[in-house]
This record gives sequence, structure tokens and C-alpha cells, in this order.
Amino acid sequence: MKKNRLYKLLFLGVLAIFCFANYAGAQTKGTNVTATIVDEQGVPLSGVDIFAPKGVQATTNADGNFEITVEGNKAIVVEKKGYDSQYLSIADLAGNITLKKSIFLASERDKVKMGINTQYRRDMVGAVSSITPNDNMTYDHTQRVKDYIDGLLLGVKGSNNIRGLGTALFVIDGVIGRNPDILNTEEIDQITVLKDASAVALYGNQAKNGVIVINTKRGAVNNRQANVSIRYGMNEPISLPKYLGSTQYMQLYNEARNNDGLDNYYDSALIEEFATSTNKYRYPNTDFYSSEYLRSFTNSADIITEFSGGDEKTQYYVNMGWNYDQSLVKTNPDANAGTNRFNVRGNIDFKVNDFIRSSIDAVAIVSSSKSSLSNLLDEGTTFKPNLYAPLFPVSMIDTTGNPELAAQVAAAGQYGGMLLGGSQQFKEDAPVADVIAGGYRNSIFRSTQFNNSIDFDLDMITKGLSAKTYLSFDFYDAYNLTLNNKYSVYEPTWDGDRIVGLTPYGDVDEKDLTENVSTNSLVSRFGFYGLLNYQTTIKENHSLNTTLLGYVNSQSEEGVIQADRNAHVGLQVAYDYKKKLFAEINAAYINSIKLPEGNRGGLSPTLGVAYILSQEQFIKDIDFIDFLKVKATGGIIKSDLGISGYYLYNEDYSNGSTVTWADGQSSNRAKNLRQGANRNLGFEERIDLNLGFESYLFKSLWVEFNYFKTDMDKQLTSLTNVYPSYYTDFRPLNNYDKDSYSGFELGIDYKKTSNDFTVNIGANILYAKAEVAKRDEINAYDYQNTVGKPTSAIFGLVDDGFYSENDFTVDGEGNLTLQEDMAVPSYGTVQPGDIKYLDQNGDNVIDNTDKKHIGQTSSPWSYGVNFKLKYKGFSLFVLGSGQFGSEGNLSDDYYWVDGNDKYSETVLGRWTPETASTATFPRLSSQTNQNNFQRSTFWMYDNSYFSVRRAQLTYEFSKNVCKKIGMNKLSVSLAGSNLLQLAKNSDIRQLNIGGNPQFRSYTLGLRTSF
Repeated sequence: MKKNRLYKLLFLGVLAIFCFANYAGAQTKGTNVTATIVDEQGVPLSGVDIFAPKGVQATTNADGNFEITVEGNKAIVVEKKGYDSQYLSIADLAGNITLKKSIFLASERDKVKMGINTQYRRDMVGAVSSITPNDNMTYDHTQRVKDYIDGLLLGVKGSNNIRGLGTALFVIDGVIGRNPDILNTEEIDQITVLKDASAVALYGNQAKNGVIVINTKRGAVNNRQANVSIRYGMNEPISLPKYLGSTQYMQLYNEARNNDGLDNYYDSALIEEFATSTNKYRYPNTDFYSSEYLRSFTNSADIITEFSGGDEKTQYYVNMGWNYDQSLVKTNPDANAGTNRFNVRGNIDFKVNDFIRSSIDAVAIVSSSKSSLSNLLDEGTTFKPNLYAPLFPVSMIDTTGNPELAAQVAAAGQYGGMLLGGSQQFKEDAPVADVIAGGYRNSIFRSTQFNNSIDFDLDMITKGLSAKTYLSFDFYDAYNLTLNNKYSVYEPTWDGDRIVGLTPYGDVDEKDLTENVSTNSLVSRFGFYGLLNYQTTIKENHSLNTTLLGYVNSQSEEGVIQADRNAHVGLQVAYDYKKKLFAEINAAYINSIKLPEGNRGGLSPTLGVAYILSQEQFIKDIDFIDFLKVKATGGIIKSDLGISGYYLYNEDYSNGSTVTWADGQSSNRAKNLRQGANRNLGFEERIDLNLGFESYLFKSLWVEFNYFKTDMDKQLTSLTNVYPSYYTDFRPLNNYDKDSYSGFELGIDYKKTSNDFTVNIGANILYAKAEVAKRDEINAYDYQNTVGKPTSAIFGLVDDGFYSENDFTVDGEGNLTLQEDMAVPSYGTVQPGDIKYLDQNGDNVIDNTDKKHIGQTSSPWSYGVNFKLKYKGFSLFVLGSGQFGSEGNLSDDYYWVDGNDKYSETVLGRWTPETASTATFPRLSSQTNQNNFQRSTFWMYDNSYFSVRRAQLTYEFSKNVCKKIGMNKLSVSLAGSNLLQLAKNSDIRQLNIGGNPQFRSYTLGLRTSF
């Protein structure tokens, strides 16, 4: 199976390379042209790229000369980083061609695409960060977009949280709310993060938490490219749950019962049989996380092909990809077939006439994930190791002299010489049988997207006037195809190591011959925006750029009555003086149908200024400062994003008790009011301030810093303390709560080249303090208040070790009673080995009033660091990221073990009288133990970490080698992800319970360009 998949991968890759080689190699004879390119001082420029139609490309030599063949009377494009590109006809290719040096941060490569509009990096006022994946794709192959973001972009915490405010809004190709998980990084042109209010204002109320803008690639004039990327990976589980085997489980369960004053559940002779017998079918020790059921590693593969190009009239970009991820469960590989994903994208730009340009984008994605009906990774958290053998061999069944048993075996469903195990008690808890014989579930996801833009050049009306319309449709369809087979399981009757009888349970074996279809979700989305733009320069020194915008977005989901609709109009007025002093006003007037009539409109105004100090002489005189810009923005963003439903401003009624009258002959249900009306309900508000600077030093070091303060005000809540206690049912929702965020972000990037060696080091750090600023709370004790504490504060008890025998008195009958000076817990009777808590308020009772602030779940500090070392054809790229300052809580049944729970390795540190001084886990109990499993400092852990997220070693073949084999570029690579995590509690952080584990991956890659 593995070989067939590998052969398929290699065949598709070779086929793609062959097709693209023939595609790129088709050339047409034309006019031979030679010329020399110089700078404004007449100095020849080397390394200038010349693009001609049909994909012909040349590069100037050390003397600035080039030679190229151009078909007919077509034009060429001349490009070099740091210079303004030129579009030239053949008649212009005589003598010297002069390239003008670009203004710093104002070249074609410095355009930042913010979805709705585009600005040069030099002109930007707001807090914006961007990255172009294609610049680094050769050295960093990762294809999952969110993985690519994490650690690389300044101001982003993780992959989608900007400055700790919450989940950011994703905008893909100008469309609000698209999911980046359906993209591969290869098809992305630029990722831009809009952080402050000024930057996000034009996106209206959905942009409250910040915006991450993703623009996909487009074709370029005369720049024909054909690229193929092939990757094959091996993924190793970093950590799997570790549960105790049968013998230990039974021994410790007996201990738990003894602790509760109960007799043993398992006989000691039976435990001895489990410990010494070699018959694993009669005395099983089942572990669904063992190599018997799981692979030691999984395979993954992807092939991505893309080609682009065009002339002055039409440009195109096409991306096609296939991705495969193998299932970790190896039992019944036909059912657990893994995930296949196919995608195709086409982006076309074309010129309609001299003043109208248009684009059409179409995307189709199909993903199929086939798995068995039972998930062993989840079932393994509860399936006891000693229950029964999920499978047992037919060869152990002794049918001698027993024709009825022989007939029963012959009629039973056999799977590789094995029968499905079970018992009367667990006939419906047979996960392995379900995996092997139950059928399968194939989860299908389909997405189609369509965009159309039309750009109007309205210079004929007035110079500098333009307009644009943008229309988009999305359809998402997710459904399951299932086969549900019927089967029987068998409980064997043993005589020594022979099976002498079978007791069947369940259905008669019967295969489902028809796939059953169940629809999970069907979502459609429509979006439109139109804008009118006017640019002008007044008396050379004054520039004005004004944009008026209208935006509508509507999303409908099957089974949901109310569509999610958003609409707003926006205005941007940008002014600059001598390209050194910038001022920008952004405003959006938004509409929300979640609010009562009269309150559905709101204005979100912002103002920003920036000043390029390095234009002034007193800064120019400082040799090491090449560029310095300071900036400040502020504003208010109104939003209904935190309003979780519709009609929350109205009264809300529920059915009450039955009311009878007429001597009980008539009755009806009463109506109870459970929420009062508030016709003044309004928008939530983000009040924002950003101060920062950007600087380029020593011609090699980029530094960016921002200080921010953000208040999330007027958040919805139901007030309790402003009303009498009897007013419970009449309380409405109000705009009252407020949270405050403040901090800074610092990013640096250093790049230096010396001969054949290049070093590039980048680092970013974010400090985001998030505090509760206002709540409607009156608590008996100050430590219970949330105001002034982190928004992600953990409230819990403070543990004081374990109770010991000295904490109790013993009466004549052996009953334990807490000492008189001990606080009495309200969570049930305790005994030695239970967790003891501090009495915070001194009332001699341990209850919820003793819970205080003990930590926070969100890290205020996050950072990323990356470096790339390049020597000739070799390069090494490493990316790491981390966070510190937060805590985690252990709370699931892997750690909170009591009652009839399965025992994990954590209970080995349990309290006993012999281990009282070293115990790390409370005493075992076979009953529900509320006292030990309260949220408390006992179950908290430091969640700080640093991870080496990705590393890649790449070799790029020289241009001469590539030319000989008919390619423009060729590279091979070895990459790894999740290679190392440095953390005090990495064993906890890297363990997933009940689902797919975290993987450490190793990938071989090949990239080529024609």
C-alpha cells in the first residue's frame, strides 16, 4: 500500500515536471535585441531581469548588457529590486536604458495589499505588518497558512490572535470571513496584519479584533512561470497517552475501594493469572495506543503545480494541488484511509478597453476524510485493559467432538483468522469490532468560490478619479457518507488455553450495501463592495487620496433562519506633505440588525499621523540612520461582534407551569418572563491608541516598535447589583462591561551579505496585558473581584498539601473526625490523602468563597525568532516561537481520576501512608470525590514554552546546471517541524487526550521552476 502511494506520488510529480517543461519550452522565433541598462549616473547595472512575451527572460551581466529575442512588436518588462520597473517597446531598446532608483519603501515590491486598498509601506500611518511567502518559499516549504503565520508576523499571538484581543477577522482576496485553512501557502502572494483602529476601520464592525488580510497570487506581464513543488513526509507522534496495564489497574482499583472502606473487587488469584499467564486472549492487556493498533509514523504527501504569465492585455495564474495525510490508526486501513484534498484556483486579469480592467477568480476544493465508525484514539481513554480481548484466533477454538461449535465458527465472520471479541456486559462497547466490521464514515468537504472585480479609470471625467466594484460568492458543503454494517461479537468459554464454547452477542453479520448520506452543513455567502477613489497632487508638495466605500456581506446556513448580514459605508482621506508628513482619517458608518430600531447605525472614526524624521537634515546628519518614521493613531470601532444573538433587546419568554380553571376542566401553560427589554441596547466599542516608530539602521537592520492601549467597552452583560434581588426575571441586557488591553510590540530584522555568505535574523516580541476594567460585581471579599485582574484569570482554591493522620481524631469505632482547629471542606467527607485547601476568609469552612485569583490562561508575553544562513547553494532556515506568563489546568479524566475511571500513569504518584511525604497525586477513590477535583493550584502548571517550530536545509542548483536540464530553478530540501520544545511541563503540553496526537514531521521536498 505504501509503495503504491509512493509510486503514485512520483509518477504525478514526474508527469507534472514533464508537462511544464514542454509548456515552458515552447518558444517562438522573433527579433533579437541587445541593450545596456544603467542607473541615473550612467553606471551599468547588473542583475536586472528582463521579461519578454512567451516567457523569455534575460539578466544583465556585469557591464549592464543583455540580449533577448522578442516576438513581433511586443514590449518587454525591466525589473530590479530598489528601482522603478519599466515597460518598454522594441523601439525603446536602443543604446542605454536608464532605471530610476525607487524611493525607499515606495517601490513596486513595497506595496502592501490591505484587501480593499493598497498603499506603499512608506506612506502607511496605521500599525500594519506584512510578509510575502513567495520570497521565502524555497527555504520554508510549510503549506498550512496558520502554521506559517505563527512566529513570523509582528503583533500576532499564535496564528490568529492580534495583540491578545481575540480571534482576528480573515479577509481573503477582499472577501470577509473566508477560512485560510482551505489555502496552501504556495498560492499566497502576501499576508498583511491590520492591528490598530486606523488600519481596520474600513472593514466595519467585524474588524473589532483586528484583521489578517491574505491576497493570492496573480499573473504578471511577460513573466511566464511554471512551478512544481513535491513533498513527501513522515510524521511521528510526539506523545501518546500512557495508561496502566491490567495487573496494575486491578491492584489499584482494589486499593481505591479499600480506601473507601469497601472490599476488593478483583480476586488476588485472578490478578496473579493476569500477571503470569502468557495467554493474552484469556487474560488481555489491551492498549489502543500500542503498535498493535497504531502506526509508529504516518505518511503525508503533496504536489502543488502553478503557472502564470500574460501580456499587457491578459494575465493569468493557475494553482492545482493534491495533499494526502495517512491515518494513524492501522487497524482496517481500508476504513481508516486518511485524508485526500484536491484544489484548483484560477485568477485571471484582463483589459476590457482603455479605461476598464476586470478580473475573474474561481476556486474549487474537495476534501475527503475516510475513517472507521469508532475512533480508537478516543475509545482508548475509557476502555479498560482487562475487559476482554477485542480479537481472538480461530485456531484456539477446539471443535473436536462439538459439531455445533464447528458450525458456529464456520458461520461466524472471520477477519484474518480472528473472531471479534465481546461480552454480554460490553456487547455495545466493542470499538475494535466496530473498526473492523462496522463500516466507515467518509466526511466530504466541498468549497467553491467566485470573485469578479471591475476597475474603472475615470480620468476622462477628472484626472485621478477611479472606481471599483467587487463581487464574490462562496459555497461550502460538508456531508458524510457512511456504511453501517451489522456484526456479532463473541465471548469465548475457556478450558485452559482452549476455547470450548462461544456465546454470540449483537446482530447477525450483514453488510450495508448502500452509502447513507447525512448533511452536516451547507453555507452560502455573498459579498459586494464598491469604491470611488480620487487622487491628486496640489502644487507639487501636497497629495490627497480619498476613497469612498460601500460594503455588504451576507452568510446563510442551512437550518438557521436568520442570515448573518453586515453592511457599512467607509471613508478614507489620506494626505501627505512632501512625502514626509502624513495624515489619515478613516471612518465607517455601520449597520446592525442585532440592535433595536433607532440604534442600528453607528459611526467609527479614526485619525492617524506619521512623520518621516529622516527627511529632516538633523537626522540625515546621523550616518547610521537610513530611515526613521514616527506615527500615532487613535479611534473608536463600533461593533456587534460580541452580541451573540438577535432580538436580545426584546423581552424573552419561556413556558411556565400549567394553570387550570373551571374546576380543572380547562388548562393552559403560563408564560414566564426570563429577560427584560432594553430599547437602548447599543454597539460595543473598541477605543484605541497606537504610538510607534519604524527605522532602518546601518543599511542592514530594520526596527519597528508600537505601544498600544485598547479598551473594549460597552460589552453586553446582564446586570445583577443595580436591581433588587426579586427583580431576577426582569433584568435586561446592558452595555456595561469593559476590558483594558495595553502593551507593546517590537520587531527587528537584520540582513547582511558578504561575498557568498548571507545571514538574515528576525525576531519579534509582543507584550499584551489584558485586564478587567469594569464589572457589575459586589463580592463579600475583595479577592473574589475580577476588576483589575487578567481577563483570562483563573479563580480557584489554594492547596495546602494533603491531609495527614495528624489532622484527624479517631473515635472508639475507628471513625475519623477533623481536628477542631481545621477548616471543614464543603465538598464531601475527607480523609488522609485528600487535598487540603487554605481557608481564605477565616470562616472555618472551605467552600467557593475561598476561591481566589491563582493564575491566567492567556500568556501576556509571546515571541518569535527566525534565522536564515545561506552559503552559495546551501541554506538553513530555522523558526522558533514561544510564550510565557500563563498557566494551564489539568482537568480531564486522564488526570482527575476517581470512581470507575481508567487509570493513567499519573496515579502512580498517589498518596499512601508510606508515600505521604513524596506523593504527587491524592489518594485513590472508587467513589466520586468532589473535594480532590476542584479547580485549585494543585492542578495548575506553568504553560510557558519555546518551540523549534520548523527547520529546513535546502540546496539550490546553480543557474548553469538548471539551464543544462531546461529549468530556471531547482532545489531539494530536508525539513522538520515541531522538532523540539523547551518547557518545564512539555510532557503535559505535548500530550493530546482523546484525539490525534501532536506530530514531529520530517519532509523531503523538491521545487522546480521553468
